[in-house]
Amino acid sequence: MAEQLTALQGLPVLYSFRRCPYAMRARLALAQAGVECQLREVVLKDKPAALLAASPKATVPVLVLADGTVIDESLDIMLWALGQNDPDGWLAPTAGSMDDMRALIARNDGEFKQALDRCKYPNRHPEADAAAAQDAARAFLSGLNEQLAATGYLFGRDPSLADMAIRPFVRQFAGIDEAAWQAQPWPHLQAWVTRLTDSALFEQVMNKYPAWHPDEAGVLFPADADTLEGQASA
Repeated sequence: MAEQLTALQGLPVLYSFRRCPYAMRARLALAQAGVECQLREVVLKDKPAALLAASPKATVPVLVLADGTVIDESLDIMLWALGQNDPDGWLAPTAGSMDDMRALIARNDGEFKQALDRCKYPNRHPEADAAAAQDAARAFLSGLNEQLAATGYLFGRDPSLADMAIRPFVRQFAGIDEAAWQAQPWPHLQAWVTRLTDSALFEQVMNKYPAWHPDEAGVLFPADADTLEGQASA
């Protein structure tokens, strides 16, 4: 344990939850950038005091840098990580601009996320109009499908920040009713999600980790291929 703690000292600390789409997109950017950190998997019903002390918002993801700087917005974590290293140019799309990408991400995080929550968790929103939420979600997704038609990505011929920031949320919508998702007339959108979920990068960031406890070390993230193989065979 002492050796593990020593190896992780000095690395940024990432509080995460595997299935959260906000945490997912932060992990995608950190793994893409090759920025190592100490991942602490959080149980949302029992949030650790260290997370609450770092960010009173008490939501994941939260990244605490070695100098104590706290980044507690998922998009800011993505931008910080890719600012360290952006090997495939996610911040420089081959069409459109950073402002264009930010505007679409804002729509995803606003209107679509609100509709998504009401579609996925109707019991939590009994006051909401379920049909209106479905219509709003479908309208946003239909627009994405049209935007993807030309090149398969949202802003040009290659994946960009917008693709990686939005896809985890669309994946969550697809998982509500797989049969209904497949029946939708969105071939470009469906293929776009599948390219993410079939990728080595996605497999890497979706590795399962035990819940972190304050008396334990976190885990190194992103894990190397040998570590992942060992965990898979354990």
